Amino acid sequence: MNKKLVALGVAGAFALPLAAQAQTANVTLYGRLNVDFEFMRGSTCPAATSPVTGAPGTAAGCNVGTPTEQTQNTTVNRLSSNSSRLGVRGTESLGGGLNAIFQIESSINGDTNGGNLGGRETFVGLQGSWGRFTMGQFLMPMDDLHPIFGNAPTLTTSIFSTAALWAQGPLNKGQGGFDARLGNSLRYDSPNFGGFTGAFQYSTRDSSGNADANASVSGNNGDHPSELRHANVIGANLIYSNGPFNAGVSFERNGKVRCSDCNDWDWTITGAWDFGAVWQGFGLRVAAVYEGTKYEVPNPASTNLGNIGDLKRNFWGISGTISVGGGKIYAWYGQAQRGRGSAPAGSCVGGLCIGDSTKSNHWEVTYSYSLSPRTLLYAGYTRIGNENNARYQFNINPYPIAPGGKPQGAGFGMVHFF
Repeated sequence: MNKKLVALGVAGAFALPLAAQAQTANVTLYGRLNVDFEFMRGSTCPAATSPVTGAPGTAAGCNVGTPTEQTQNTTVNRLSSNSSRLGVRGTESLGGGLNAIFQIESSINGDTNGGNLGGRETFVGLQGSWGRFTMGQFLMPMDDLHPIFGNAPTLTTSIFSTAALWAQGPLNKGQGGFDARLGNSLRYDSPNFGGFTGAFQYSTRDSSGNADANASVSGNNGDHPSELRHANVIGANLIYSNGPFNAGVSFERNGKVRCSDCNDWDWTITGAWDFGAVWQGFGLRVAAVYEGTKYEVPNPASTNLGNIGDLKRNFWGISGTISVGGGKIYAWYGQAQRGRGSAPAGSCVGGLCIGDSTKSNHWEVTYSYSLSPRTLLYAGYTRIGNENNARYQFNINPYPIAPGGKPQGAGFGMVHFF
């Protein structure tokens, strides 16, 4: 069925005037369902707590610090929905090469009855030969680098997301994460100049609309305390894509977001080369990424508000994609270095802690196969190897762990695009 006719039918079900207006625009209904069956295992604790706030009952991790309180779970099997979505997008020609554009994208939980209307990439804006300007809620420019090195064959989501350690993917802005989807955002995307494109985004962190009541809990929009301290997020990227070579660089700054005296920084550089067919129909693509992260951490023992230490780490990763027949084998290895800097002993932001035994590695192998242009099957295995004082976990559908836990999982999934 023609997607435009379906979109008009949906609009007509709500109001005839809306359908009449849609006839003058290019409107598309789209989406995807991505569900997998997983077998999980890892060192965890009886009552999971947030690695940031210590609040009980969350699935973000746990702060149990002694080995005797850790429990080695038997294998847990679960069904998970992975970035499933339903959206409508459209354009209207305004003349002279200028177009009005919009998108409303909602999350769908394919494994339960949950979801969030307009909770994904949602915006309104203008587009022309000069580029594109949008206002709304969308991922930061840093996220545009993820497909260059990440597990694009499995859509860079599920437990096979390669943003588990990179960019502290499981954390929201209030917790110190990067590569997040931010509300209250303005963004500019440039046109293509000889293979080069760029993007710049600014998030106001204001409390208008359905903002976060507590930035330390959900933290990707804004709240009144953020307004009072003039918190904001800025980010930009520069990407080059020409023939077999693809590369990008990005930076992101969280200004007074995690706390009133904290400025957090992250920068990433990545590149990939597609060798094409290298042997008897086998194709090969290799990629690498390097990242630097720095958090400002107040000293709680000091009465001087300006007494700020820093918590830093570097991260690197390599990946390879082998095309064979109608399928793709993807292999990934990434390593987060130990936390260092002048922050007080015991300081942690998400999975990153200062001091010895704070390294972690993340590796995975997957296979994906397209049954058709719209239906994809995939399977794989992934593992995060935390040292004793590290606490990193999966980016999508995390499995709660104790410090030093080593979450691992195998998954078998199916995706349908429409």
